[in-house]
Amino acid sequence: MAVFDLFSKRKKRASGKATDVFTYDAIPTGLRTQVVHIWRDAIGVPDIYRQDIGETYESIVDVLRREYSRFQLHSAGQSGGHEELINWFLSEKETDKVLDGIELSFSIIEGHCSQNGYAGRYYHQATDAAREAVEELNIRFREAGVGYQYSDGQIVRVDSLLIHKEVVVPALTVLRGKDFKNAQDEFLSAYEHFRHGKKQEALVDCYKCFESTMKVICTKRGWPFDPRAAAKDLVNVCFSNGLIPAYWQTHFNGLRSVLESAISTPRNRQAGHGAGAGAAPEVPDELVSYVLHMTAGTVLFLAEAEKRLA
Repeated sequence: MAVFDLFSKRKKRASGKATDVFTYDAIPTGLRTQVVHIWRDAIGVPDIYRQDIGETYESIVDVLRREYSRFQLHSAGQSGGHEELINWFLSEKETDKVLDGIELSFSIIEGHCSQNGYAGRYYHQATDAAREAVEELNIRFREAGVGYQYSDGQIVRVDSLLIHKEVVVPALTVLRGKDFKNAQDEFLSAYEHFRHGKKQEALVDCYKCFESTMKVICTKRGWPFDPRAAAKDLVNVCFSNGLIPAYWQTHFNGLRSVLESAISTPRNRQAGHGAGAGAAPEVPDELVSYVLHMTAGTVLFLAEAEKRLA
């Protein structure tokens, strides 16, 4: 369903009360209610004529029951998965679990509900409904000032909408290529670790993604490299083979430093070594966010530079 720019929204923006700072530790009741409306559009409302709709809700509930080691998600769910899912979703207090429910349900919307014949829909109707559901979800996240987006089957944390739109999304498009499967998994894993507060693990996965991307390009181009090579050596291979044109190298004199230190050094210093007898050093959120976005920007840069090679 289309998102309407109602009078109340326009008034809120005009008064300067519109949310422009993201929150991450709570999913407001209003946003949850909007997600339920999206479910009803994309998955459908169970009835006696459409068994597949009820089975879809039941499959979502069954996964969550098993993963949370529960027989029921919510006591007020005796009439089926649809009611149980909604009652649980509206009352669940743990933000990560609410996000689990959103991520799981929308991956099913994209993968199962988009198939020809689902809920009696023709192929284009089903695919349009799934696409519109994801688009509306991400709009609702933004409107609520909640710093998450659904992308490529996962909930990812968003610290800057501009960077997400102009850097992260294009980088994910590059990483969807079959050659970049490992790099894509590592990049999405980094976001997932960050969402769950595993910041050291996020840094390590950024480093892995950076390395994997360069290895894919070197392999594609037939440039010799040691499969065990670290980022610094891979960067040297990319430079020596003209991945960055000669007339750019002076202008981007600091690029090598960015490629080697912005991603590799935080990983090496913060996550790549033992912490000794004391507690592990605290990694600030802004550092992980910076490295995540720098990883995305570097992946995009390398892929675009590779396309320009003869």
